[in-house]
Amino acid sequence: MEIKERLAKYRSEGLKIFASSSFQTQSVVLLHLISRIDKSIPIYFLNTGFHFSETLEYKAALTKLFDLHVIDLFSEISKIQQRNEAGRMLYTSDPDYCCYLNKVQPLEPVMKNFDIWISGVRSDQNTVRGSMSAENQAQHGVTRYHPMLGWTGKMIYDYIDKHKLPKHPLDGEGYFSIGCQPCTIKMQLTGNGKGRDNRWYGQNKTECGIHTELVVQ
Repeated sequence: MEIKERLAKYRSEGLKIFASSSFQTQSVVLLHLISRIDKSIPIYFLNTGFHFSETLEYKAALTKLFDLHVIDLFSEISKIQQRNEAGRMLYTSDPDYCCYLNKVQPLEPVMKNFDIWISGVRSDQNTVRGSMSAENQAQHGVTRYHPMLGWTGKMIYDYIDKHKLPKHPLDGEGYFSIGCQPCTIKMQLTGNGKGRDNRWYGQNKTECGIHTELVVQ
């Protein structure tokens, strides 16, 4: 079922829909599709305070270009307080807890007000996402819908080129996946590398938690 038909079905059933987006180049296709189908769908952006300035600029540009309804979510804990007992920033000492404070905790209350959560995860990005289905159950009775699950990186860029969509300013500079600045490095994607290998490099971590802790296992 195509995304337009799926969203129409959800609407006909009276279901409340929201989307989340990280606003990197990989996100622009889904944002473009949503803008052409239903601009009223709220799109939540987890504004951690640690994003590249280029990401915030890109978000502002896409919001204006596509006339999107974007809502920023913030942690209740200020950046300066996000430290361990030794004074080290959590993104270096406990990145899982950092992600929890800045992503999982702010998003979870939003879920209680909706029935459908649109997420742009793709199965080729890592093993966690490779095990997902078009629809999966999430916390608070929410159904996650993954319209991009079967898309490949090539399909994403072919669509971008076809529709002449703007790319993230850091795209093409070695940032093939872009998250928070302290946890994202430049990296050449080769061989058996996955599309998120430059995130939390060298750590046993591949997800921020919203696609693991907020889903029904």
